[in-house]
Amino acid sequence: MLEKLFGLTKAKTSVKTEIMAGVATFLTMAYITVVNPAILSTEGSGMDFGAVFTATIIAAVVGTLIMGLWANWPVALAPGMGLNAFFTFGVIFGMGYTFQQALAAVFVAGIVFIGLSVTPARKYIINSIPKSMKLGVGAGIGLFLAIIGLKNAGVVVDNPATLVGLGDISSWPVLLAGLGFAVMAILDKRGIPGSIILGILAVSVIAWVTGISDLNGVAGAIPNPSHAFSLDFSLIATAGFIGVAFAFLFVDFFDTAGTLTSVANLTGKVDKKGEVQGIDRALLADSVATTAGALVGTSNTTSYIESGAGIKEGGKTGLTAVVVAILFAACLFFAPLAQSIPAFATAPALIFIATFFLRNIADIAWDDVSEYAPAVLAAVLMPLTFSIAHGIALGFIAYVVIKALGGRTADLNAGSIAIAAVSVIYFAAV
Repeated sequence: MLEKLFGLTKAKTSVKTEIMAGVATFLTMAYITVVNPAILSTEGSGMDFGAVFTATIIAAVVGTLIMGLWANWPVALAPGMGLNAFFTFGVIFGMGYTFQQALAAVFVAGIVFIGLSVTPARKYIINSIPKSMKLGVGAGIGLFLAIIGLKNAGVVVDNPATLVGLGDISSWPVLLAGLGFAVMAILDKRGIPGSIILGILAVSVIAWVTGISDLNGVAGAIPNPSHAFSLDFSLIATAGFIGVAFAFLFVDFFDTAGTLTSVANLTGKVDKKGEVQGIDRALLADSVATTAGALVGTSNTTSYIESGAGIKEGGKTGLTAVVVAILFAACLFFAPLAQSIPAFATAPALIFIATFFLRNIADIAWDDVSEYAPAVLAAVLMPLTFSIAHGIALGFIAYVVIKALGGRTADLNAGSIAIAAVSVIYFAAV
């Protein structure tokens, strides 16, 4: 049955190899079961940790199963980092949306993503966005995550005179967050799978043992996904809503395309013409997962680059993804443990993940000011405005203006101009 379903022999793999690959992938991304609920349920967002915990796992299970059983790719999905931070801090806190309205924007982005995935427009859009802007947005998301992580750890605090300042670095939360970051970096350097989740658990155990934080249990009943089917479309006709949905779509679409392309290169899914075999199904699986995730109560669900850990272990088929989905499902019974993990334990995870995103900036064309200036502007504005949408919008406006006035109109295409035009309308309306 497994042979017929996944084509193990043709892919030159085995059930044992695929299982081990699935375990490796799960360990590298298990942190999301704790980090995503922690971000979305930040005090004032209106969301419940337990409800988001369940929604996170349901979204991961559904999305990963679709990717494994239908697309037959060794790729796991879960609510994406960066997008969850934008959901909470950019849309709910920054723009004053309710979480129901924010979920509606995610849902709309998912529907549009589905439409793009089944039409030729997919390839055109991927090719029309300048590489430098893709890289700049990726780096900006890293900076966005970093500032949130540093804030949650107590390293960065409010300062009326300078906007931000250094917190009490001798406090236990800051010291333990620093320890967590060090553990993650050291384990990752040594090639040990699950470095992030192990770092989170190490800090948490120390906090529980010393009494800095309380352990309220390990296993228990599955929390009610009370935010499911609570979408509010009352703002759908406004420019602000369209801008938010576009930001969700933009980041999700290109992050997914980049991840799947990387995975394709690792698994031999790229043919002699450079075309990625089966990417249509993989993109559609990702877009359906985003839509389903919004319905159950979480931000964009996307393909995880951490899937590369399983691929390094030999994973080549959808069976790897199915194993990951099963392991995620088992986590449903450990909500009390997840809820007991303090914010300063998850904070180093955000900072550490940020370092991966920031590597994008190295590949920007630094010998061309018309390429690097807009990309850097987009990256810097994301954390400083606490909005991925604002960074994308202002970055693209700058890109088009600099290219046009700098005599480089040949570098512009309809896609870039259209995004810049939409960005101008967005700022004019909000």
